[in-house]
Amino acid sequence: MANWLQRLLGRPGTPDTQHGTMNKYLIVGLGNPGDEYANTRHNIGWMAVDNLFDHLSGTTPWQDRRYAFVAQGRVKNAQLVLVKPTTYMNLSGNAVRYWTDKEHIPVEHTLIICDDLSLPFGKLRLRPGGSDGGHNGLKDIAQKLGTNAFPRLRIGIGNSFPRGAQIDYVLTPPTDDEQALLPQRLETAGEAVKAFCLSGLTFAMNHFNNQ
Repeated sequence: MANWLQRLLGRPGTPDTQHGTMNKYLIVGLGNPGDEYANTRHNIGWMAVDNLFDHLSGTTPWQDRRYAFVAQGRVKNAQLVLVKPTTYMNLSGNAVRYWTDKEHIPVEHTLIICDDLSLPFGKLRLRPGGSDGGHNGLKDIAQKLGTNAFPRLRIGIGNSFPRGAQIDYVLTPPTDDEQALLPQRLETAGEAVKAFCLSGLTFAMNHFNNQ
């Protein structure tokens, strides 16, 4: 268990108790459905959510629901609804809008996890909102929610591709060296999500944005 989480679990009255005995969060990993996309860079959001699922308590099995694969789990007294949209990346907003409404989860408790070409492979960057940076999934979510002020966790996939080859690059698997690094980076991303749910976005940004 991470040191920050050990300290948090040992403190009574932590910030996450202020809304009641169980806070609910929507954790959305962006990606594309289908075996041909499963291990590609563009699906690193799906990978992060799958890895997080394995480290939660009280998990429910993944189910193929409207617009997404959906599961639930807990960390301390936070309930996490995990969502992997099946709408394909460009229509990710359909899944996010539907599941925030269905689960009655406010946008500030909705965390989008996605890939980022502008960051080195595995680098994490949490933000409270902002532009889509050319990411079609984030763009559609902002359009469907009517705001770009939703928290997001970007995971770097690097940009070592020749001019005009971006689509091929994001839809191919990481290199062998990147694959070796990936499990540790997904673990750290999972810790960042837990910190977001238990201690808030500012705490998570301060502890994970330089990792």
